[in-house]
Amino acid sequence: MAAAVGHVYSLKQKTPGSGYPVFDIEWVPLYEVDKKADYTKAYLKVLSQLAKNADEVVNACDYDSEGAVIGKKIIEFNAPNKKQSRMKFSTLTTKELQEAFVQRGALDLAQALAGEARHELDWLWGINTSRALMQAIKKAGIFSILSIGRVQGPTLAVLAQREKEIAAFKPQPYWQLFALVRSAVFEHVHGKFWVEQESDKALANSSKQGTVKSVESKKVKQRPPPPFDLTTLQIEAYKCFKIQPTQTLQLAQQLYEASLVSYPRSSSQKLPEKLGLQGIILQLQKQPAYAKFADSLAREKRFRPCEGEKDDPAHPALHPTGEIPSKLSPPQQKMYDLITKRFLACFAPDAKKTRMNVVLTLGKEDYRAEGVRTTEKGWMEFYEPYAKIEETILPAFEEKERVEAEKLEKVKKETQPPKRFTPASIIKALEAKGLGTKATRANIVQTLFDRRYLAGKSIEVTPLGLTVEKALEENVPLILSDEMTKKFESEMEDIEQKKITKEQVVEEGKAALKEILAVFRQKEDAIGSKLVDAVKATQRNDSVLGGCKSCTKSLVVRKSKYGLFVGCLGYPECKTIYPLPKNAVIKPMRSVCEKCGTPVVSVFRKGKKTFRMCLDPRCPTKAHWGNKREQDENNP
Repeated sequence: MAAAVGHVYSLKQKTPGSGYPVFDIEWVPLYEVDKKADYTKAYLKVLSQLAKNADEVVNACDYDSEGAVIGKKIIEFNAPNKKQSRMKFSTLTTKELQEAFVQRGALDLAQALAGEARHELDWLWGINTSRALMQAIKKAGIFSILSIGRVQGPTLAVLAQREKEIAAFKPQPYWQLFALVRSAVFEHVHGKFWVEQESDKALANSSKQGTVKSVESKKVKQRPPPPFDLTTLQIEAYKCFKIQPTQTLQLAQQLYEASLVSYPRSSSQKLPEKLGLQGIILQLQKQPAYAKFADSLAREKRFRPCEGEKDDPAHPALHPTGEIPSKLSPPQQKMYDLITKRFLACFAPDAKKTRMNVVLTLGKEDYRAEGVRTTEKGWMEFYEPYAKIEETILPAFEEKERVEAEKLEKVKKETQPPKRFTPASIIKALEAKGLGTKATRANIVQTLFDRRYLAGKSIEVTPLGLTVEKALEENVPLILSDEMTKKFESEMEDIEQKKITKEQVVEEGKAALKEILAVFRQKEDAIGSKLVDAVKATQRNDSVLGGCKSCTKSLVVRKSKYGLFVGCLGYPECKTIYPLPKNAVIKPMRSVCEKCGTPVVSVFRKGKKTFRMCLDPRCPTKAHWGNKREQDENNP
């Protein structure tokens, strides 16, 4: 048995060169493509040696498209003529792995071919369109690393469209009438008045004295939420903890590798009975944090979950395995708790609520208030603190009784622009549009951040991002087409179902890409001229690290024959300078040191942890940096 440590083979163009178009590619060992992957040589050597003497090669990688590709490539390069089989599992518990080994079947070749097609199309689109983009800006006289891709382009277009809607939004005034009765707020039944004169007329027809027109009470049930698929986990983790979707996947993967939860890259909201759900609940009784709720389910024999509509033929919804965790980091503990409580809540009773609707007649006008009160928490108790119980308690009213308002008022408001996407809501929007996969969406959004196309927790498209989107939309709109991207995603699913071949899909993708690149070549000058100002502005902005304490100018990154340093724009009048770490990329943090008031930057160095530092080498925060242990911990 030997580990594959992820992808150990990757794509590479056959002939050297940095131009476009590039269509002649091949699969090669990863270390030939990525110098940072040199460690994979040793793994490949072990795999090759084992394969020589093996009677059978078993692919025990994760049971998904990526795992299928990893195993297929290793077998192709190292054991093409050996007996081949596949293990299928959703958790890494000893019991399930043993069963998967005994029940192993044929290689999932169709799934692997679909994965290969996605890799090859993404590589071809990414390298060609990105090189075309950089060639356009190079012809305009500057150099900048830009990128676009098969899914990046449509994703940027979705975000840019929202930005345009916000910019074009014109607020409209409207008016609402409110009455305060027994400390409860009632709103005029008309709702929003778009004409002020109409609200004035209704207010004039209202009086503080009135009667209760109607009282309606209705008991309702609220079913438990379904178990998590990856997207809903990412959305919930961001809502509860503000954990970024990329980190949510990393944490869930770590829990999976520790045999604590099931495979995270699932699209399913189903929990089949064959998982041994009763056994998992009984196992959770052994964990103090969940014993109370697991005991309750066991006593009432509640072993049938509430499920959602989404399904995934390869994996069930995310769920705990019942294994007892040890030594979890705080973020891992949060993620485990969220997944486990959601799982338990799926089996719990409905929550019960009473909804009230009270209508008052004040003068000649009617006013309404709605209330809601939770009478039985049900599943909400199992899912605390993640289930928010929001209640509006109305005082008691009886029909036809007389009432008096403490206050009547007219309030002017304005319509609000569309909300910007959050890192979680954009994942949900991409899923709804069929863009990307459950495993790639978060990384695609992160790449757009890395390219300076996006900024902020409430995602804002930067001037550079808007300019790239506009230049492509006006000249090569197919790069941004979500319809074409969805079409290829659908065809890759068809490969898995053996409705179409990998070769057909890849050739079709190449044909579409050739058409796009031919147009791009003709429009290079136009695209470059649109991008140049935005790229220059972005580069200037990235070089400004903050304000100078000695004068009113800015501190910027400078270059000398000795390397990079920080200098003041007020030079030669202001001679403030600071050193910078060698062989590092510096990014401004737009904040100042609490100790000395000097700008703070992030330092990125290859192979080392990213860290933040104050620019001033004499700052008290660096008092112990001469200590080797301190240096090792902070990587300054």
